[in-house]
Amino acid sequence: MNLRHAVATYRGHTIPHFPIIERRKIWYTFSGVLIVLSLIGFVVRGLNYSIDFKGGALIAYTVVKPVTADQVQGVMADAGRADAQVQLVNGGQEVQIRTTSLTADGTSQALIKELADQAGIATSDVNVKDVGPTWGSEISKKALRGLFIVLAAIALYIALRFEWKMAIGAMVALVHDVVITVGIYALVGREVTPETVIAVLTILGFSLYDTVVIYDKIKENTESSALVSRLGYTGVVDLSLNQVLMRSVNTSLVVLLPILSLLLFGGQTLKDFAFAMFVGVAIGAYSSIFIAAPVLTDLKSRERRYQQLEARRAVRGDNAKAGVAATAVSAAGTTAQTSDAAAARATARQGSASRPRPKSKRKPPAKRKRR
Repeated sequence: MNLRHAVATYRGHTIPHFPIIERRKIWYTFSGVLIVLSLIGFVVRGLNYSIDFKGGALIAYTVVKPVTADQVQGVMADAGRADAQVQLVNGGQEVQIRTTSLTADGTSQALIKELADQAGIATSDVNVKDVGPTWGSEISKKALRGLFIVLAAIALYIALRFEWKMAIGAMVALVHDVVITVGIYALVGREVTPETVIAVLTILGFSLYDTVVIYDKIKENTESSALVSRLGYTGVVDLSLNQVLMRSVNTSLVVLLPILSLLLFGGQTLKDFAFAMFVGVAIGAYSSIFIAAPVLTDLKSRERRYQQLEARRAVRGDNAKAGVAATAVSAAGTTAQTSDAAAARATARQGSASRPRPKSKRKPPAKRKRR
């Protein structure tokens, strides 16, 4: 493929011919590796839940006097909170402290005053977010409940709009997206916040949109009996994927570029949200093409009518091969016969040239008498 053809394909002027369905075992293997890595992240590292889920206090403030993490850690240890997590962000200008809930004892005001004095700021400039463990547990339950409700609603919609086998393919792709996205979160150790849950639910919607576009094209093409008879179901799905491939790629790029800008230049809260969105959108665009459609193909290929169609196509292919072979044999025989005849004629000419020609018995013409 030259550059001109590649640009024409990217712009949608020509349809590519990538063997996507024929190589589905490669995509299954790649996704399997990602899922295994995600499960390892769950088991080995686990998710880094924010205080919104597990409860606790988040103390954040901007310093005027330069401080170190060890100095802040010492203040927390003097207050009986040696297990507090201290982090300096924005080049050391901002301090973030994660510790147990401050409402459990009466030392919160004294602790906040000591931190403010150390940083050279007023007590009112110290932001404290205190969340109890009961409220965090309630958020976790609602998040899981919302995820299951969304998946069930999506499955019902796909089944009513298309068919239940397409719903299965879409569900496999969505679960694939959630597991890998959350698994990558566990592997990199990013904090899981309520914004992360919003991002995961958002990427499910994007992945569903891409899958519905692909399924709609497959449904449109499979309604053509002549096309299915000529290409088979697998060939029709492959054609449909190539027809919408550049549309899916361009749509994903349009969504990913703004998310990438948030990931690079956004604040800490926006970066966590953008990271989940970026990973989820990329995985969702991949799964719609390389997981949802191949799973649908495997399910539909087991139907009796498509098995019979493939058997007839195989017979036609064998007959076509046999016809080509017979034509080749016939052509070879005709060539041999022609060569033999030509050789016989040449031999006859040589034989006739070597034999002595009999003398002519014709009498010479009589001379005319002169008058």
